[in-house]
Amino acid sequence: MRNAREFNFDGLVGPSHNYAGLSFGNVASFSNVRSASNPRQAALQGLAKMRSLAARGFAQGLLPPQARPNFRLLRRLGFSGTDADVLAQAYRESPVILACAYSASPMWTANAATVSPSADTADGRVHFTAANLNNKLHRAEEHVQATRTLRALFANTDRFVVHDPLPSTPAFGDEGAANHTRFASAHGASGVEFFVYGRVEFDPSAPAPTKYPARQTLEASQAVARLHGLDAARTVFASQNPDVIDQGVFHNDVIAVGNGNVLFYHEQAFANEAATLESLRRALGVTGTDLRAVRVDTGVVPVADAVASYLFNSQLLSRPDGGMALVVPHECRETATVARYLEQLVASGGPIDELIEFDLRQSMRNGGGPACLRLRVVLTDEEAAAMHQGVLMTEDLYARLVPWVERHYRDRVEPKDLADPQLAVECAAALEDLERILGLPGLYDLS
Repeated sequence: MRNAREFNFDGLVGPSHNYAGLSFGNVASFSNVRSASNPRQAALQGLAKMRSLAARGFAQGLLPPQARPNFRLLRRLGFSGTDADVLAQAYRESPVILACAYSASPMWTANAATVSPSADTADGRVHFTAANLNNKLHRAEEHVQATRTLRALFANTDRFVVHDPLPSTPAFGDEGAANHTRFASAHGASGVEFFVYGRVEFDPSAPAPTKYPARQTLEASQAVARLHGLDAARTVFASQNPDVIDQGVFHNDVIAVGNGNVLFYHEQAFANEAATLESLRRALGVTGTDLRAVRVDTGVVPVADAVASYLFNSQLLSRPDGGMALVVPHECRETATVARYLEQLVASGGPIDELIEFDLRQSMRNGGGPACLRLRVVLTDEEAAAMHQGVLMTEDLYARLVPWVERHYRDRVEPKDLADPQLAVECAAALEDLERILGLPGLYDLS
């Protein structure tokens, strides 16, 4: 077993952060539709979280925001003329499409890709598959820049493979690491990769939600596992409970989170709880590891409270001393059932013995918590040295990014502001400056 660490790459919030309420099935996103956002505060909240975790010794990086507005999308949909003409026409004729072109959702990098570390793959390289996110128009274009960014950061093809996204059809709906978890005795050890899906395209008799869409298919999860060269004996596929999808649990990471040999989950998370746990135990047994399941009962924390607080959309981090910290948003303290549960959890003597709390209000109001904001990438020391170093969080990088945000970001964006051509100019200028700060010239195609 080689020495390895888990790096969390948080999405750096972009300068067009706004509340468009585009994600049907995401309760928080839908409930804050068309309210005013604060991009500057959102970015600074995210940077503060990254800086704090890096200072605690956790390996922390960032993924840069995507270019907004997406003029290519707008022009493909028939809006024409100068950039200002395109924005004005889109705002006049279809403000929803304009909002899609300005979507802030790339900040949630758990949806950027699925990642398999080299200890799990047949060729001994780290594999990435950018998610096609084809369930929603505002996300369906993200894979283009996500693939470009991942290939810029992980360019060494001796150590990394960045696959193209799966075909963008309903059968292969793929939402990335939000429906994927890895379990292992240590980050550098061979592990078990756990894929959770919401529906089965080629079996219409399989359970499926009736109110909200299931965004991840079994077929997509199986395809990613094949692309990554995973061992079938250490790969588990499980169906999400369709009833909780209909209660606003649009991804598995809203109802369960795992790390090491620990699964922290709600009793209603899976369609067949007993079979899912047995499959995980059997797969982990192949690696000589026992599963530690931490179950939260409905009577203790109702699903509605779990969704409102994003209790399970938390980060579960391994400390060097062997303990585990749960990174939660302020909303967990503000939800009575969740606050009581968490007090009991850390005092119980179980594997989760520390809470780390952050103010992520801007992200939470748009439908994403701590787990949504990060992409987990397990890297050996050699792999970490081979990736682009300019996105790793340090005090120096933090000190350069804070004034960058303060220089380029507005402190208020309303829906009508998306029609302002000056906002588009400001976004482009911010990203040109960011390429220089991160040492990634040409990251964006801003032509």
